[in-house]
Parts: sequence; C-alpha cells; structure tokens
Amino acid sequence: MSLENTIATEPSELFRVGIRVPPFWPEEPEIWFAQVEGQFAVSNITSDITKFNYVIGQLDHQYSKEVKDIIISPPSTEKYDKLKTELIKRLSASRDKQVKQLLMHEELGDRRPSQFLRHLQSLAGPNVPEDFIKTIWTSRLPHSVQTVIAAQPTASLEILSDLADRIQDIAPATPQVSAASVPGSSLDTMANEIAELRRQMKMLLDRQSRSPSRQRSRSHSKTRSESNYRKFPNCWYHAKFGSKAKRCVKPCKYHAGNAEGGL
Repeated sequence: MSLENTIATEPSELFRVGIRVPPFWPEEPEIWFAQVEGQFAVSNITSDITKFNYVIGQLDHQYSKEVKDIIISPPSTEKYDKLKTELIKRLSASRDKQVKQLLMHEELGDRRPSQFLRHLQSLAGPNVPEDFIKTIWTSRLPHSVQTVIAAQPTASLEILSDLADRIQDIAPATPQVSAASVPGSSLDTMANEIAELRRQMKMLLDRQSRSPSRQRSRSHSKTRSESNYRKFPNCWYHAKFGSKAKRCVKPCKYHAGNAEGGL
C-alpha cells in the first residue's frame, strides 16, 4: 500500500462510527474477540492500529492490568494480534486459578460420589485437567472409599464413580469412631463386602485383556492333565515323587504296579 493510500485510509478507520460491540466478556474472551472481528469486517476496518486502539478502549481497568505491558509498549507490528493472544492466555490462566481455588472448598455433603464428581466437572469446565479433578474428588470421599479407589490407578473416572457409589451404599459415611466400639462381626462383614467389590472390579478390568486363544490353551492343558491322570492312576504324591514319596492317598495303584513288575 502506498503512503497516499495509507493516509487516505487510516484516518477514516480511526474515526469510523457505528461499530456495535457487546461489553467485554472475560469468562469467554475468544467469543468476544470473534464478535469484535465480525464488526470490524462489517465496517471494513483492516488497520492494525485501529483494531488495537478499539480493543483497549473497551477494556475495564481490571482487565487492562492483565495486558499492561502490551498497552504501554506495543510491538511495532501486529499489535492487535499480540493483544488478543496475550489477553486470552492470561485471562484463561487467571480463571483456571480461580476455579481451582473454588473447587478446593467443595465438599461431598449428602451427594453420591458420582453426583459430586459431575458437580466438580461442571464447575471446572473443559480447561481444568482431569487428573486435578480426580485428585480433588477423591480427597473429599470417605476414607473407606478412598482406599478402594487408590487400588484402581488405571480405571477411568466413570468406572471409579460407579464403584464409589456401590461402596457408599454398602458402608455409608458415619462419624469417626474407634475400632473397639464397632462389633467384630460388622467389621468382618464390611471387610468381606469391600473385598468382594475389589474382586469384581478386578474381573471387570481384566475381562478385556482375556483372549479366546489363552482360554483355549488353558482348556487343552486341563484336558491333557485329566487324560494323564486316567492313564496313570497314581495318587498325587507318587505321581510327583515316585519311590521317594513319603505319603500315599487312596486310591493309588503305585504299589500294585511295582509288585506286578517285581513278579
């Protein structure tokens, strides 16, 4: 563009009127910038300095502080793009910090573990890492539930939330009491039920890794073992140790076979 065209174009853009932009939306700066750029396109505004000045004029002081360095000392070129990129990045980081602080104060209350997890996910939004939500969620669960959850490090959050619900149904949260005040039979029952849940969980996780070929191999091995036993009907001890066996379990034809061989 020639100097003459620059002088003719930029002043008209700088003083153009009629651009209608909604108030700045700090929770969703990407959407706000998309709306602003739509207005720029309608008004045929292409000048970098014009777009830069228009945006900084729309920011309240609390958001201007987030990009103070760029406003005071903007780059020589691509001022608008630099302002847009940094404002989105810095506001997103600030929002993530606020969300994490908010999540730190959330408690399970009377909700089921799966309901509490969905509540945390709703508060966090899509930008908070799943591992962070899992850590917060797990730390708010009763100790008996945490113990089982910790034993399933590779399970998905969906599977863990279902498991936590089932554990809570068996052993709902109660005030802390000493072990001596709880009847032994109740503790045994609870331990057995949790052990059964762990067993079922392990079966669920291992089911996908079981292949038909491995099952057929185990089946053939069992068939060969049974065939060998029918062919050589000695007891386990003589089949294993022969003449050195110190025990014998009836029925066993080891001695009878030796006697026939001696004859």
